[in-house]
Amino acid sequence: MTKIIKAKFKISRRLGVALWGSAKDAFHVRKLPPGQHGEAATRKKYSDYGKQLRAKQQLKGYYNLTEKQFRAVYKEAVRIKGDTSENLIGLLERRLDAVIYRSNFAPTIFSARQLVSHKHVIVNGKKTNIPSYLVAAGDVVEIKEKSRQLPIVLEATQKKERDIPAYLEADLDKAKVKYLRIANFLDVPYPVLMEPNLIVEFYSR
Repeated sequence: MTKIIKAKFKISRRLGVALWGSAKDAFHVRKLPPGQHGEAATRKKYSDYGKQLRAKQQLKGYYNLTEKQFRAVYKEAVRIKGDTSENLIGLLERRLDAVIYRSNFAPTIFSARQLVSHKHVIVNGKKTNIPSYLVAAGDVVEIKEKSRQLPIVLEATQKKERDIPAYLEADLDKAKVKYLRIANFLDVPYPVLMEPNLIVEFYSR
């Protein structure tokens, strides 16, 4: 279990937003940042560096990544031709755990990663247990037939808490989704403001 999973209920409070847009988010219960100085932190004014760091922590926390993992994605975004901030979002949304989450096959990004890790997911007919696996346009991702009755999958597919973005074509009844194309930043239904351009500035310092 990563430190991020252990502290997931503190992340939204620390950042001052309901990061995943969930009604059960701890931010709605206690809006002060964690720790004895939480009230003072709410009055803090951020420098340019602070704003860039906050943008990075927000996006990194949203996808449940460690700093090492997130930096690796950023380096790949820089290597690819084109706008680095768009490349960054495109790569993050190509992750298999993100596709499972976006398709409403799991209620949270944390449970989406768990489904992949526990071998409940198939990509193009083959079992895949690597959450960071990057899907490509035309790939078909599905929950194994025997796994579709898992309570966590049934809950997610029945509640349909999130809108499925246009770059995915999902069949919730069959727990199957086709990845149509690489996502653009404006395509992604983030529940809070994300600023990937500030992340580029952060790593460019």
